[in-house]
Amino acid sequence: MTIPYHEVLTFTNHLMGGNPAGVCLLNEWLPDRLMQSIAAENNLPETAFIIERPHHYDLRWMTPTVEVDLCGHATLAAAYVIFNCLGRRRDTVSFQSRSGELNVDRMDDRLVLDFPSQPASPCHPPPLLEKSLRAQPREVFKGGDYLAVFERQKDIAALKPDLTGLAKLDGRGVIVTAPGDDCDFVSRFFAPAAGIPEDPVTGSTHCALIPYWSKRLGQTRLHARQISPRGGELFCEDRGARVSIGGTAVTYIEGTINVPNE
Repeated sequence: MTIPYHEVLTFTNHLMGGNPAGVCLLNEWLPDRLMQSIAAENNLPETAFIIERPHHYDLRWMTPTVEVDLCGHATLAAAYVIFNCLGRRRDTVSFQSRSGELNVDRMDDRLVLDFPSQPASPCHPPPLLEKSLRAQPREVFKGGDYLAVFERQKDIAALKPDLTGLAKLDGRGVIVTAPGDDCDFVSRFFAPAAGIPEDPVTGSTHCALIPYWSKRLGQTRLHARQISPRGGELFCEDRGARVSIGGTAVTYIEGTINVPNE
């Protein structure tokens, strides 16, 4: 059996940057075990699986080891394929997912995700967090992820965490963030428990980052960078119950993948 497949680099406008995501075009859902095997074989931070329906696309995301409830960069990649490879003329595409309806708008050269806002709450950090980060954050919040805030961009760039320790924490992963030198804020994201030691660029973490920085800086429009080794750029807006996360993307691979019949 063959499946149409695209690999897209997201939150970047050049090859060999941003966050890569696989996009598999299906007619109907494959067995969960097979889709997880495909994601593991792709060995990318996320693989998106999409099915076209009369008025929307169904969308699921898998890391090499688990299915996740929300993924920004693979949603951006799926929308990019629909607009640029499948010839969609309308400037909005709607997805149905584990996180409900997610829309993506085409605005000039950017694609803009409409995602739920997910503010994190202040918390007392577990000792294992600071020990594993090998650094002491200014403050820590907790939502689906831990959110550790530092003073300067160079503090974020210098982090070399103990990933084995971070994998033992509850929650999906650990976001680290600080004011940016040439943008409003920077971040990195570590999710070793989900099979992603460091994610190159993470759309979904900005569901927590945007409300934090919007309140702290007193502005709704924000320019962000994720300063992983591959790096990425995001254009954000706090819309109250929702956030918008915009970025560009480029195609790296187009073709088909061969998978066993089940």
